[in-house]
Amino acid sequence: MKTGNLWDIFCKVIDNFGDIGVCWRLSASLAARGERVRLWVDDASALAWMAPEGANGVEVRLWTRPIATQGLPMGDILIEAFGCEIAPEFIAFYISKTKTSGKKPVWINLEYLSAEGYAERSHGLPSPVMTGPGAGLTKRFFYPGFSAKTGGLLREPDLEARQAAFDRPAWLQRQLGLTCQGERLVSLFCYEPAALGELLDQLAAAGQTGQRTRLLVTAGRATAAVKAYILNKNSLNPSWNKDSSLLFSYLPTLTQYEFDHLLWACELNFVRGEDSLVRALWAGKPFVWQIYPQHDDAHHHKLEAFLDMLAAPASLRAFHRAWNKLDTPPEAAPGSGLPPLALPEWQAAISTARSRLLQQDDLVTQIMRFS
Repeated sequence: MKTGNLWDIFCKVIDNFGDIGVCWRLSASLAARGERVRLWVDDASALAWMAPEGANGVEVRLWTRPIATQGLPMGDILIEAFGCEIAPEFIAFYISKTKTSGKKPVWINLEYLSAEGYAERSHGLPSPVMTGPGAGLTKRFFYPGFSAKTGGLLREPDLEARQAAFDRPAWLQRQLGLTCQGERLVSLFCYEPAALGELLDQLAAAGQTGQRTRLLVTAGRATAAVKAYILNKNSLNPSWNKDSSLLFSYLPTLTQYEFDHLLWACELNFVRGEDSLVRALWAGKPFVWQIYPQHDDAHHHKLEAFLDMLAAPASLRAFHRAWNKLDTPPEAAPGSGLPPLALPEWQAAISTARSRLLQQDDLVTQIMRFS
């Protein structure tokens, strides 16, 4: 009986765990389809809370310097995630093994997600290796993306069935100990946006006029940022939220599985980075994305390309630009940089985009074709 291919996926954790999050989802999804995966990572600590139960068929290995290759079974496919540059001693090992076995080397360079035009133009292109132990071989670029001309998005085959079976009240009670009393649920997963205080003020003001909100704040940087703002705000204006028009729930770290549930449970989601953006799309609820800022402002073009792909209405574009500090939109309320929430309009755009994206082959289906 033929077994699946053995994939060696290399991941270097830069910051914020986005790289390891994407690589773990990829690894687990490959294994769920009968493939075998060695995930080489220089810091696997985040997996203790992100994926505590592991996954059958996935072996997590510490990416040491150098990698000990003696006695290591040969893999079939190499993936270097996000330009992490696989260790030369492993490349040499892999090349020697492929020569001995007569197998054709398969080397994939998995790139970052983008809606920009270069993702379509570059997806699948060869990249000849000119130096080092892999000289003479050819990598192939694999670009995740939002169109049929890219590598698609990570999506589990059972995702829609899981969403259809999701019991929101039961999950909120079991996981968070919450029984909602009609308040709007908003999740917050962010870095430290300059407009955070304005968002909290806007939500608190809405609560005073009948639209009460409970903010579900994720562990880590989001919790620290919210608590810092509240501490400062209370020192300046102790009565700003005295009637609890805005409620706060600070969450523990969530597994990837439970993070999906959080997004499904909320009427509005604030997300950041790459992995949570994709999960927010599949959740199908209105969301706002905080893109990772780059020193040369390249993230401005990346955000605009994403909003174009989404066919985002003007209100959603304006909010994204203000949340990411691209500009202060004219739609903003006096004294604020944030325009008002327009959830029904946002919902329509995101539902349309989600339906379109569900028609495309998912990333794992496509990357397996490369092998």
